[in-house]
Amino acid sequence: PREGRCTAGVQTEAGVAGLCWLADRGILVASDSGAVELWELEENETLIVNKFCKYEHDDIATSVSVLAGSTQAVSGGRDFCVKVWDIPEQTVLHSYRAHSAAVTCVASCPGKDTVFLSCAEDNRTLLWDTRCPKPATRIVCSACNYLPTSIMWHPQKSDIFVLGDESGTVALVDTKNPDSALSATVHARSITGFAFSAHSSPLLASISEDCSVAVLDSDLSEVFRNRSHRDFVKGLSWSPSDDALLTTVGWDHQVLHHTVPVPTGEASGVNCVKE
Repeated sequence: PREGRCTAGVQTEAGVAGLCWLADRGILVASDSGAVELWELEENETLIVNKFCKYEHDDIATSVSVLAGSTQAVSGGRDFCVKVWDIPEQTVLHSYRAHSAAVTCVASCPGKDTVFLSCAEDNRTLLWDTRCPKPATRIVCSACNYLPTSIMWHPQKSDIFVLGDESGTVALVDTKNPDSALSATVHARSITGFAFSAHSSPLLASISEDCSVAVLDSDLSEVFRNRSHRDFVKGLSWSPSDDALLTTVGWDHQVLHHTVPVPTGEASGVNCVKE
């Protein structure tokens, strides 16, 4: 990235495997060191300051997600563990070893502060509710026949989530009827991440180890594709101020800004890409 365009930055002690916003100033990080870290923007968003760094995973922390309510979070790691955190207290509330292989992704449910998902290299996707005596329920989705690599809840539908696997398949799964999943082969290699747009009918952006970026409509039909990255695409984010602007980052050191055609009835945009 062009550092001159960044307003704040920090050198971390280890690689960042996953991160997410906590409210409007906090950044929760899953670290290659096994730590879960909280950083915060300060000094008019020109400084990133460490608030805590807790080494609770015995291997790489792969994924982190803030639960609804913003006082708790969930993390997953290559130590097979899923951990629920109390953020103000900086402590682990629950540690679960429900998977038999590395956890690849965790995702919180919008609007439900005890509900989240996890998926792992044991080929299992689990729906969690920490209020229950047995908090994990397996979701079997026949549409995805390969190891699940990425998972995200639909922002408007608390029973629907999107699942991506190592073959490049994307599936929209209903937790109440997972066998009715809508699926499409979107990428040629493993899916590395998802992001839903803020449109009234959200678009789904997906990134992959096939070095491409795809944007899909609610039927999983492709509305945008970009292949400008020259290595694995590893991160993505929709702009909070422009519904048509999608930013992606890859192992090719590129940060690319994509203008995605917007759905009918939304504000107009132009299909292009720029660094």
